[in-house]
Amino acid sequence: MSKYEPLWRYVKENNKEEYKLSFEEVKRITCFDFDHAFLTYKKELPDYGYEFKKLSLKEKWVWIIKKK
Repeated sequence: MSKYEPLWRYVKENNKEEYKLSFEEVKRITCFDFDHAFLTYKKELPDYGYEFKKLSLKEKWVWIIKKK
């Protein structure tokens, strides 16, 4: 199981067109603090029908969109 699989399942199950999630929301979903490992694991998103769009370390959010 991937470290970020709870987040990937969350976006797939809720089936929105896009998500702009704060790091706090990611922590609530995954039960751990958002970290740089996300950049490694983001490549798993297409398997769940989504893709990584953007990340803001300054504003502390991640943007995920549904694959077209």
